[in-house]
Amino acid sequence: MTDSASPAVPAYRLIKEHVMAQIQRGVWREGEAIPTEESLAREFGVSRMTASRAIRELADQQVVERIQGSGTYVAQQKYQATLVELRNIADEIAARGHRHHSELQLLERVSASEALARRFRISSGDVLFHSIVVHFENDEPIQVEDRYVNPRIAPEYLAQDFSTQTPNAYLMRVAPLAGVEFSIEAGPPPERFAELLHMKPQEPCLVLNRQTQSMGQVASVAAMWHPASRYRFSGRI
Repeated sequence: MTDSASPAVPAYRLIKEHVMAQIQRGVWREGEAIPTEESLAREFGVSRMTASRAIRELADQQVVERIQGSGTYVAQQKYQATLVELRNIADEIAARGHRHHSELQLLERVSASEALARRFRISSGDVLFHSIVVHFENDEPIQVEDRYVNPRIAPEYLAQDFSTQTPNAYLMRVAPLAGVEFSIEAGPPPERFAELLHMKPQEPCLVLNRQTQSMGQVASVAAMWHPASRYRFSGRI
């Protein structure tokens, strides 16, 4: 595991992350009032203008709702149906009556490249979390999960034990799903992934590229690599 130094985070963003973390942990629930801007400004030692910017952006993202003359409240989360079922790979394997386990290959903090920054709608160089996990079905590797995660949505991602739960299961628990974009393509895997999947030379992969949204932000961007000879996709409409 590696952990590179992160750049300074603006004060208003620290307040946003604090508010979202309290909501995700269930400390502040839907419909409940959150502390006032004056209270947050005192707690973080900043001006009210800075606290107001944080709350305004959260309101724009529909995380909170500001009611004039009353206060700011945790907004009701809106869920969006998708044409494919978003399932945890561990549940898929269990449904086939088989045994799942996973091995963590990498868990780190990274600076967003320009390409990732565009996908997450953040600035180049902002911090992202990155994990690589291999999933096994009856001790045979069937998926390499290469995932980037928005730390403002899942601030405790790096502290998780992904040998006992999948990244997908954790994110579904802490980040209410509001939307999914995906694509499926075939292609040669990176050499390292081919080795992890015990693939034959020249064997292609099926790759599921998936981007999830939560609380008005991009929550994660993942590429799931599967040996084409051992995996197929199916869905229901």
